[in-house]
Amino acid sequence: MSLKARIQEDMKAALKAKETNRLGAIRMLLAAIKQIEVDERIELDDAGVIAVLKKMVKQYKDSLSQFEKAGREDLASREREELATLNAYLPEQMSEADIKAAIEAAIAESGASKASDMGKLMALLKPRLMAQADMAEVSKLVKARLS
Repeated sequence: MSLKARIQEDMKAALKAKETNRLGAIRMLLAAIKQIEVDERIELDDAGVIAVLKKMVKQYKDSLSQFEKAGREDLASREREELATLNAYLPEQMSEADIKAAIEAAIAESGASKASDMGKLMALLKPRLMAQADMAEVSKLVKARLS
C-alpha cells in the first residue's frame, strides 16, 4: 500500500472514530498533496508525499514554538497532537552516527576534501538521506567535517 493510500485510509478511520485533531491534520496533509498534484499535474509517489510531510512538519514545529512563546498552551497542545499524527507517517530518522557514516562514504566516493566541495557532497547526500534525515542537520555535519 502506498503512503498516500495509507493516509487516506487513516483519514476514514479518524472520521469514524471522531478524532477531530487527528482528522484535521490528515485532511491538511491530503489537501497539500492534492494541491501539488493539481498544480504540477502529476501523481505524487511516496518520496513526493514524504517531501510534503517534511514541509508540513517544519511548519507545525514553527507554529508550536510561536504558540509556546505566546503562552497559548491550548493551541500548543493541539499542534503537538497534530504534529505527532504527521510524524507517524515519516520513515524512521537516522541516528547521528549513521548520518556521519553516510557522509564519510560520500566523501570517499566524491573525493571532497575542502569546504568548497560542500555543494558537490550535498548533491550526493540529498537523494540518499532526504527521507531519513533532516537535511539542515546533515548540512551542519558536512560543514563541520569539511572545515
